[in-house]
Amino acid sequence: IDIAAFVANFRHAKALAPGCKALAVVKANAYGHGAVPLARALDAEADAFGVACSEEALELRAAGIERPILLMEGVFDPDEIGVAAARGLVLTVHSRAQLDWLLDARLPTPVDVWLKIDTGMHRLGFAPAQLREVYHLLHASRNVRQIVLMSHFACADDTDNPATERQAEQFASATRGIGAPRCLANSAAVLAWPRTHGDWIRPGIMLY
Repeated sequence: IDIAAFVANFRHAKALAPGCKALAVVKANAYGHGAVPLARALDAEADAFGVACSEEALELRAAGIERPILLMEGVFDPDEIGVAAARGLVLTVHSRAQLDWLLDARLPTPVDVWLKIDTGMHRLGFAPAQLREVYHLLHASRNVRQIVLMSHFACADDTDNPATERQAEQFASATRGIGAPRCLANSAAVLAWPRTHGDWIRPGIMLY
C-alpha cells in the first residue's frame, strides 16, 4: 500500500467533515494492508482507531499506538473489560450481555463507551426503544466515563435508496434530547450523506 496515499485519503475524509472527529478503521489488519504501519502513519492525526477485537487493539498498543482505540464489536468475554480499562481501550456496547458485564465489572478506572443502536442494519445494536434505558444505566455507572451514540448504515453507498434517510431519522428520533456525541457516518456516508456526519465520522474502506 502507498502510505502517503492512505494518509491523503484520511485527510480528504476529514476535509469532507470539517469540525468532526475522525476514527480511522484499521480492523482485520487494516483490511489486510498492515494495521501497525498504517496506524503509526496516522497516530498524530487520527482522533481514534477502530478495530474488531481486543487482540487487534493490544497489537497496536504493543507497537506504541497511544490514541484511543475502539473495539467496534465490543468484548466477547467479561474478562476482557478489565484489560480494556487497563490499556485505555474504548468499548462498543451493543448487546444486553455486554451491558451487564460492564455494569457488574470491578474496574481500576472507568472506560469510554460507544453505545450502538440498530436503526436498520439488523446486525448489532439495541432497538431504538431500548436506547434511553440503556443510556441511563451506563450514564449512572461508575465504570463509564464518556458515552458516544452510534449506529451503522446498511446501504449508504446506494444514493437512490431511501433507507439511509430513514435510518438517519430513526437515529435522530431515538437520541433526541440526549446530550452525548453522535457517530453515524461510515465511508459511504462521509462521501455521500454530509448531513449524517454528526460529531464523529468513521472512514474505513475509503482509506484504502
